[in-house]
Amino acid sequence: MRLLSGLFAVALMGSPVHARCGGSFDVFVEDLKTEALGRGHQQTAVNAFFQGVRVDEKVLKADRAQGVFQKPFIDFSRHLISKNRIDRGQAMARKYAAVFDSIEAEFGVSRGVLLAFWAFETDYGGYQGNFNTRNALVTLAHDCRRPELFRPQIFAAIKLFEQGDFDPQRTTGAWAGEIGMVQMLPQDILDNGVDADGDGKVSLKTSAADALTSGAQMLSHLGWRPGEPWLQEVRVSEQIDWSLSGPGRSRPVSEWQAMGVRARNGSLADLPASLILPQGRKGPAFLAYPNFDVFFEWNRSFVYVLTAAYFATRLEGAPIYDAGNPEPGLSGPQMKQLQSKLQARGHDVGKIDGILGAGTRAAVQAEQARLGLPADAWPTVELLNRL
Repeated sequence: MRLLSGLFAVALMGSPVHARCGGSFDVFVEDLKTEALGRGHQQTAVNAFFQGVRVDEKVLKADRAQGVFQKPFIDFSRHLISKNRIDRGQAMARKYAAVFDSIEAEFGVSRGVLLAFWAFETDYGGYQGNFNTRNALVTLAHDCRRPELFRPQIFAAIKLFEQGDFDPQRTTGAWAGEIGMVQMLPQDILDNGVDADGDGKVSLKTSAADALTSGAQMLSHLGWRPGEPWLQEVRVSEQIDWSLSGPGRSRPVSEWQAMGVRARNGSLADLPASLILPQGRKGPAFLAYPNFDVFFEWNRSFVYVLTAAYFATRLEGAPIYDAGNPEPGLSGPQMKQLQSKLQARGHDVGKIDGILGAGTRAAVQAEQARLGLPADAWPTVELLNRL
């Protein structure tokens, strides 16, 4: 589920490339071969890598089937988090306790975070995807929706192939080209792959130690702050200025406390934090600490990131969140109608897709404030009608 869209768009590494796409697939592949040779790859390796490459229509279908991200947080989180996933996560924490101890000592990445990604990406390694990775990457690079995201990964895959760590005919993974238990892209593997089990290979598909440690190193390189929390459920005074809420609106916890924000359990960390209200002022409430932002380097979907971050806290003993009684949200068609109205008013909401992403949330909050409504960024029928 690690997506490369405005959804885990993944932080891609590598030098800038031309986003050439479309047209004849055969001509496109020849263009890739030429570029690969220009990057210093050997002719024999390039020819072998692209032999038999084809467009995978199932990849394109999967790329466009992202309706699950239209679900609001409560529905989405209940869909992904089950008692079985929690029980299995706790069992995996016990089984690989030594691996997690080593990771926490070296990188300061909490085991709950890695367990959450492991669960959501591949159900703890149980389903890693059966798409041919090479075909998936070339298909998505040829498609003109997001070619600049996928084209660099092709050359990273060629390098892995030259190192003996990738088989263009047999390597499989997710539809978007990710490989292994925690779903890493070829460039991620080159930059962050770790042989944690000491067998001389970075085996992200078969070695939990390699996969988890590689994921931890990647999070560390993306800016993870060792030993710090990432998310905490809170209770919020009804007198607070709701326009202060939202991702990216960080302030010292002491200021939130002065405004009536309290930890639902335990005590708040002495760190900067943002107040997150995924379904408005009447729904669940969380403080998001700096490490929460690193989740967005893995996946760009707000609802996915918040669910993964929350699930990580559950795996470490946090209680089920208080769902509250949020106001009814909008249907998919209503959300698209709202996005169109917001766009007409000059707001940048991105694609009209019915997904309550960061741009749409910011626009909703701005219009709520303008209209004198509680500016909690949760779109309602009242707001739609007022616009």
